[in-house]
Amino acid sequence: MSSHSSAIKYIIRARFDVDGIVEKPDVIGAIFGQTEGLFGAELDLRELQKSGRVGRIEVEITSQRDNKTTGTIIIPTSLDKVSTAIIAASIESIDRIGPCIAKITLEKIEDIRETKRKAIIERAKEILQKWSLETLPETEEMLKEVSEILRMARIREYGPEKLPAGPEIDSAKEIIIVEGRADVINLVRHGIYNVIALEGVKIPDTVIKLTREKEATAFLDGDHGGDLILKELLNVANIKYVARAPRGKEVEDLTAKEIEEALRAKVPVEEILERRRRRKRVLVSKEIVEAAEELKGSLEAILFNEKMERISRLPVSELAEKLREIEGVNTVVFDGIITQRLVDIASERNIKYLIGARISDVIKQPLGVSLLTFDDILD
Repeated sequence: MSSHSSAIKYIIRARFDVDGIVEKPDVIGAIFGQTEGLFGAELDLRELQKSGRVGRIEVEITSQRDNKTTGTIIIPTSLDKVSTAIIAASIESIDRIGPCIAKITLEKIEDIRETKRKAIIERAKEILQKWSLETLPETEEMLKEVSEILRMARIREYGPEKLPAGPEIDSAKEIIIVEGRADVINLVRHGIYNVIALEGVKIPDTVIKLTREKEATAFLDGDHGGDLILKELLNVANIKYVARAPRGKEVEDLTAKEIEEALRAKVPVEEILERRRRRKRVLVSKEIVEAAEELKGSLEAILFNEKMERISRLPVSELAEKLREIEGVNTVVFDGIITQRLVDIASERNIKYLIGARISDVIKQPLGVSLLTFDDILD
């Protein structure tokens, strides 16, 4: 990379597929040759490299077989976003490498500073963890007591409603809304300080106001109570994301790992609302409607093959493991909740339809599997 490489902001990563066998110099030649003069001198790769605003272009050939070559192109730039995007697009416009037809696909533009920040934070977490582990066991108990006292002192009463909140609720740009005081205590105990509790199903004005000023994530219990509060929050507050404790668990009981996983799996509110909008009556075959009618309240599942013939009926509790074993399943109708685990298994097993009593709100929309609820298909 050039002497200015310290200022590198973005890295363009693209892959190339070539009909024929080519070598690195051919690829480099095509990159310079076929982008030359497209956008004048200020976006000419040779000029940009001379001035150090584009670093050294790396080419890796990953495979050469069956008379085809594939590999990756990596271009570091310290340009702004617009110029970087134009360069990425002009790289994609290359259609020949050497004498052969080629296709170039942009894989991603990586923001170096973002990646660096993440790496630093991850490393800082490791350092902290190692540090806590190395503290001597007898002093550990003492430290634990002292920090518990300090921590309790850090939970404050916020707003006219005196809501339990973490110490960073004012300074943080993003906040986490939980159901009660015990949830705040648990999150603060695990180092999350930008948290505030609702203390009831009625949403306090203080929280409504905070959601207009800051990016808010609702982090709720994985039970019916959590569903009700979510409904209320979506009506009156400006929530950006929703995270849920695992089904049947409460936020106050989660371990550090469970908290991290739940927050990582948070879902944008638009997705939840879109899903609700889509849940208008959907026309499906009469076999499915009959199965849904029959299963209501049974806690059982019926599996169909592609010809819509029933191939099995079993308790919902065995559904996950049986889906991994039974071949030829096309549609699953069951009196239970569609969870991420079932969606993942359906995806793996090429099952086309999952039709359940309800859909867990926190699901990443799968490719190739259609999710429906009994409400979608029954009057």
